[in-house]
Amino acid sequence: MSETYEVAVLIGSLRKESYSRKLARVLERLAPEGLRFDEVHFARAPLYNEDIETSGNLPPEWVHLREQVRRSDAVLFITPEYNRSIPGGLKNALDIGSRPPKENVWRGKPAAIASISRGVIGAFGANHHLRQILVPLDVLVMAQPEAYIGGAPTLFDEQGELTNESTREFLQGFMRRFAQWIETVHRGQERAAG
Repeated sequence: MSETYEVAVLIGSLRKESYSRKLARVLERLAPEGLRFDEVHFARAPLYNEDIETSGNLPPEWVHLREQVRRSDAVLFITPEYNRSIPGGLKNALDIGSRPPKENVWRGKPAAIASISRGVIGAFGANHHLRQILVPLDVLVMAQPEAYIGGAPTLFDEQGELTNESTREFLQGFMRRFAQWIETVHRGQERAAG
């Protein structure tokens, strides 16, 4: 990788010891050189409300979230599945960053999605629902490989380290591909602008 890219990380689960958080830390450690990670904290962000937007008195959590994503080069989403979808806090973060539409901070960002669950299908529903939500936001989501991580309780030790070698190999390949995707998107954007 010829450049260093800043990656905003959004973790769908707010729980301190969540599998999503553990997966996020593992992905950061397995990433190739050239990627720097910055978690976007959105737990305290008030629900998006257009009345607040037009009041001119924006919550500082909204302002910080927008600035953090705006200055990032890419976005990594890690999500559990809540009722066949993503958690409400993550959806609210997406709404905050997408408004007003002309100032959508997600637009043109290369992104990857990894989902994780206790069950065998690895939060497939949340992963695909998030992909649907990102389409109108103009987020450039990496198509392959898709990461649905199932059986979460069996994958980590007490320190949050990954214990399954085949999962480690897959995730390392996932992050290598994500780094390539980021570079590909940015080079294409530079050519288009040039």
